[in-house]
Amino acid sequence: MSDFLLRAATTNDAPIILEMLRDLAIYEKVPESGFCLTQEMVLRDMFGAACHCDLAFDGRDAAGIVTWFWTYKSFRGRRGLYVEDLYVKPQYRGHGLGRRFLIDLAGRAQAAGGHMEWQVLDWNAPAIAFYESLGAKLVPQWVNCRLEGAALEKLAS
Repeated sequence: MSDFLLRAATTNDAPIILEMLRDLAIYEKVPESGFCLTQEMVLRDMFGAACHCDLAFDGRDAAGIVTWFWTYKSFRGRRGLYVEDLYVKPQYRGHGLGRRFLIDLAGRAQAAGGHMEWQVLDWNAPAIAFYESLGAKLVPQWVNCRLEGAALEKLAS
């Protein structure tokens, strides 16, 4: 296993963050028109304002990224740590980096007395198998809902 350096991203890392999230979007088969993130948005949001971003390096080379934010489950009265993005560059997969990211985040969630959750695409069998090997349970009874664009505008007006 490589000795990866994990650290919180800084504003100087904005180009790396943008590149790695674009690579993740490509891996997840997001159409080019669906990737709207800009460097300005990274600078506005990724350093604690809307979410947090951690990076992993192998020497000077960026190897992986995780973005996350705090949530709250009112019925449980507990904080949650939501993992929005987890991406390891292909050449670094299989070396324990994804596990290291999740171990670090699990420690934060546990310290807050909370839980940790995330989503996985239903076609991503390698990721599902990895998450299940960590003890994660898929939660089939919940369906994601999203309002955006004209529907969001209509409801808001």
